[in-house]
Amino acid sequence: MNFLVSVQINDNESIDKMLKRFKKKYERAGVLKEFRKNAYFVKPSIDNRLKRSRCKRRAQRANEERNS
Repeated sequence: MNFLVSVQINDNESIDKMLKRFKKKYERAGVLKEFRKNAYFVKPSIDNRLKRSRCKRRAQRANEERNS
């Protein structure tokens, strides 16, 4: 998936503000998340196993919070 994130610099706007807007837009677009996801191949069986373990952990945390 190709992402193109661009920001127009406004009149009398500092570089810092423009950079902050760019970073926010970049993060919302999910560019880095998508890059890390596609950085290497994960077999579907291993991917499913990881999803199940994440789900189990999430459920345990929610259960601990309810009981506290």
